[in-house]
Amino acid sequence: MHFALKVSAFALIMGLAACAREPAPGPDNDAAAATAPASVEYIDARQEADSSLPLVVVYKSPTCGCCESWAGHMQSAGFPVEVRDTQDLGAINAELGVPAGQGSCHTARVGDYFVEGHVPTDDVKRLLAEQPDARGLAVPGMPQGSPGMEQGSVRQPYDVLLVAKDGSTSVFAHHGD
Repeated sequence: MHFALKVSAFALIMGLAACAREPAPGPDNDAAAATAPASVEYIDARQEADSSLPLVVVYKSPTCGCCESWAGHMQSAGFPVEVRDTQDLGAINAELGVPAGQGSCHTARVGDYFVEGHVPTDDVKRLLAEQPDARGLAVPGMPQGSPGMEQGSVRQPYDVLLVAKDGSTSVFAHHGD
């Protein structure tokens, strides 16, 4: 097996491991909750948020640890963050206009935009400052080393894509290499 293929396989396995965690005990994680509306939780104390930044509403699986880490990155950057656990991320993506093939393990709504996947906070702040006529930003997949996907020293280069109103994409930022 080629070295690059081995590294890619390792990164995929580590990404899946980073995303998996045991669900918290309680009624939100029983069988009946699978069809219930999304639960809502606030990450830490919202009063520490920068009042000039919009609320970040993060939609994720109840068992996704890397999604919680990404939400923590957003909050550390000053954003107020609300987390909504859901079993149907596809419906959220359809509602917000995330194109097929651009998905990741979580989706966020920030102002009038979606933020799909492990997008760095500086790119979200740039999007809000520039206010392009677009649907949002996406980092498809789960690149190692992106915010929320820190696993040791493994770092994959990745692009943050700007998703236009027509669903087309262009590179908004490049990270790595």
